[in-house]
Amino acid sequence: MNDSIKKAEISLCMIVKNEELVLERCLNSVKDIVDEIIIVDTGSTDKTKEIAYKFTSKVYDFEWVDDFSKARNFSFSKATKEYIMWLDADDVIEENDAKKILELKNNIDPNVDIYMFIYNYSFDSNGNPKVVQKRARILKKSKNYTWVSPIHEIIVPSGNIVYTDICVNHKKIKINDKDRNLRIFKKMESEGKDFDIRQGYSYAHEYFYRKDYDKTISMLNTLVDKYENTYSANSRFLYKSLLVLADCYKNKNDFEMEEKSLFKIIKYQKPGIKACNRLGDLFYRKKNFEATIFWLQNAIALEDIHEDVNIIEHYYTPNLLIGASYFYLKDYDNAIKYNNFAWQIMPNSIACKKNNDLYIKKKNNL
Repeated sequence: MNDSIKKAEISLCMIVKNEELVLERCLNSVKDIVDEIIIVDTGSTDKTKEIAYKFTSKVYDFEWVDDFSKARNFSFSKATKEYIMWLDADDVIEENDAKKILELKNNIDPNVDIYMFIYNYSFDSNGNPKVVQKRARILKKSKNYTWVSPIHEIIVPSGNIVYTDICVNHKKIKINDKDRNLRIFKKMESEGKDFDIRQGYSYAHEYFYRKDYDKTISMLNTLVDKYENTYSANSRFLYKSLLVLADCYKNKNDFEMEEKSLFKIIKYQKPGIKACNRLGDLFYRKKNFEATIFWLQNAIALEDIHEDVNIIEHYYTPNLLIGASYFYLKDYDNAIKYNNFAWQIMPNSIACKKNNDLYIKKKNNL
């Protein structure tokens, strides 16, 4: 055991605006974990500040200037404890994860600069995480980490980083301003901002959300052309860009360009879980079931280290489609086997039950 292990004190830093529906829920979930709560309000017109004052006297006003990084950096500047943790108002920490944070806090390793948490950003109708991210969540204040980018702001992780299994759940109730992100990007563009690859990807993704696939394709192709010659240095967002391009072409029923986008990934790197999944899905729709099985078995075999994937896309869906592929190949034993793997992950899956009944029926009719 590291002899330097000790108990830490944590400042919670948040920026808020018109969050009266969710702020109290968030703060109740974290108030017994942190030692200081910093709330920076960027212009609320509801009861957000009134709720904040129930938990802390450290409530500050910050004039909104269409720049999330400036607001978050201001909140960090008010922290007085050795470590900083940040949340959004619609985030919630469940009881089991709160216990894990307390254990971490009571046994902090001062040699670690950043603790990464799992961020369950959205959920499906069954409550399973659908979009999963990994975010720098507890940071050593003395390292002076700085938020960058006015929109889709981020702290670029550096130093000694530890990945944990601690989760923060994003449980949004309503969207206050659905056009905010796109408006900020357009403002940056009008001011002559030279977008980096992350910002360029995020800007294009705003059009993908709006199902404007032609605009998304145009923007991402321009981005890929710009950075492709430096793929290794920009692999993270080139990978993401090519995956979204493939999704756009899928929605346009353009098999050829979808496949071209995915195989461009393979040209430069070992494909990750998401790319293998997309290739498996593509070949399944093309009824090439041997290729489907190959790519999806690769997806399952890969470890999720830094890629943002959840158990549904890593294990459930690949096993489900492998089972279906074996069914079409008339290998009913393997069809049942892989369908059962998927079923174990989602015991309430209607698709798995229907498949199981069909596969057993076909097997017994041989």
